[in-house]
Amino acid sequence: MGFHFITKLPTPAEIREQYPVSERVAKIKEERDALIRKVFTGESDKFLVIIGPCSADNEEAVCEYIGRLAKVQDQVGDRLVLIPRIYTNKPRTTGEGYKGLLHQPDPEKKPDVLAGLIAIRKLHLRAIEESGLTAADEMLYPENWRYLSDILSYVAIGARSVENQQHRLVVSGMDVPAGMKNPTSGDLSVMLNSIYAAQHPHNFIYRNWEVDTTGNPLTHAVLRGAVNKHGNCIPNYHYEDLKLLMEKYAERNLQNPAVIVDANHSNSNKQYIEQIRIVKEVMHSRNVNEGLKTLVKGVMIESYLVPGCQKIGQENHIYGKSITDPCLGWEESEKLIHTIYKMCE
Repeated sequence: MGFHFITKLPTPAEIREQYPVSERVAKIKEERDALIRKVFTGESDKFLVIIGPCSADNEEAVCEYIGRLAKVQDQVGDRLVLIPRIYTNKPRTTGEGYKGLLHQPDPEKKPDVLAGLIAIRKLHLRAIEESGLTAADEMLYPENWRYLSDILSYVAIGARSVENQQHRLVVSGMDVPAGMKNPTSGDLSVMLNSIYAAQHPHNFIYRNWEVDTTGNPLTHAVLRGAVNKHGNCIPNYHYEDLKLLMEKYAERNLQNPAVIVDANHSNSNKQYIEQIRIVKEVMHSRNVNEGLKTLVKGVMIESYLVPGCQKIGQENHIYGKSITDPCLGWEESEKLIHTIYKMCE
């Protein structure tokens, strides 16, 4: 019964000292942060493409994927900023299943959070060193943010976390853009309240300290679709949905109005191939409405080396294929990035 305490974990400062950021990585992050910040403040009209595996389950495959992405970034950099998804902890609807690299550095072995903390930091550092691209991760656990806060350039707050007070308050202390997803109910007011809270300063308890935060003006909306009471998916990426959000933003005193459209999850009903059509529709909506062109700053796409998904531990395990939600394969992804590039003319 109750808690069984397994391992006392090192502090973020101890992990950072053990696996430090090199001068080169620090410079890359500084430049990338400035580039991405300008998209949200409106100083840049570049478009963000947050793209990568549903879960970063294998260091080699993830780094190979991001290496390919870096080559594409060189081709499209005058219009697009590619932000690789390195999602190292995964929310589970029922609490069961693979919870990400943080919990299980080897998906086929027992959880080991100490090894996981080291694995996620090493993965993020290696990805930046090899590709020159800083990444996005999901903040599933607010207390873990400091283990990666000197590395990440973008943070996503999931649909099940967006109503949580601690998530909102921790985001208010971040210095990078944080995307607040609409809750699974689809209620836009919940998401907008979350953005308002995170954009303002707060005083609260964090990692055994009383802290003050400044507020994060780069906090913004992410539309990921919703689920009704019957369990049916309700997309919210259509032109009318984007216009409604634009109107809701106009009613509130929020800084840097922005939305990223998540093309998978409840928007695609997890039909991963639909992401291609959905992204094209979002780009078309931007191109027929100047207000939406300003508001819609980017898209999120789930993509890996091999299309679809597979079960953990299955025979003939396929390298670079998702073990969580199904993803687009590399060929479709590369083609889609170039389509986005053309539609940003």
